[in-house]
Amino acid sequence: MKIYLSADMEGATGVTGPDDVNPSKPAYERFRKLLTSDVNAAIEGAIKGGASKIVVNEAHNGMRNILIEELNSKAEIISGFTKPLCMMEGIYNTFDAAFLIAYHARAGAEAGILNHTLFGRTIVNIKINENSVGEAAISSILAGYFGVPIVLVTGDDKVAREAVDLLGDVETAIVKEGIDRYVARCLTPEESAKKIRESAERALRRVKELKPYKVETPITFEVEFVSTAMAALATLIPDVKREESRTISLTSPDVLEGYKKFWATLLLSSTAADQIFG
Repeated sequence: MKIYLSADMEGATGVTGPDDVNPSKPAYERFRKLLTSDVNAAIEGAIKGGASKIVVNEAHNGMRNILIEELNSKAEIISGFTKPLCMMEGIYNTFDAAFLIAYHARAGAEAGILNHTLFGRTIVNIKINENSVGEAAISSILAGYFGVPIVLVTGDDKVAREAVDLLGDVETAIVKEGIDRYVARCLTPEESAKKIRESAERALRRVKELKPYKVETPITFEVEFVSTAMAALATLIPDVKREESRTISLTSPDVLEGYKKFWATLLLSSTAADQIFG
């Protein structure tokens, strides 16, 4: 059984504040180890559940967070930025199932730890087919395009709720309970690892029960930025429409091609950030 694992960082064990996940801050090195521990626990559970091959994709910030020297040797890792499929780089129809590890809730989710969607400083909200979505949903849509079911999501209780609302009876491993955006009641690393291992193994035992997440096409992406300047830049991409002063949309008959154009739009628009915040 071949397993794909996308690893963010905000949902890792013990993470509660921006400094914890910022490579320029001293706390980051400590939390890299805790992220790596969560990922290893998922790998160990996957192996117990029957996985023979595991590919890990880094999905946070510059996408060089996991300590490869401490990573379980049964896995391979995709590291570095930028990637055409971003948080789901490397996903393909050869995988039997996918895990979303250390994920967080969408922008605006009440008491979601470090809640945001993709670019926290510059994006207010993202909708797909008129529904507000977070990164777990976006990753699930890409996995579903390739026929791969998301079978496990780990992070705080808020992202777990998002996953269940979207995917149904998916396995989750809750490593902390969000009290406010920067406050959580956390499990210790030992308890988190145990919970993630058990959930990963259980997820693969149930893999035939869990179906890929499919969206209707044509697919429409809508993005509300913090600035009119970002929305204006976005319209340089063909077929991107200005819906309101800070909001754009694009529609595609194909999920993958639509996502690629959506991602290119976000990357282009982000170049206006220094003008806004500098």
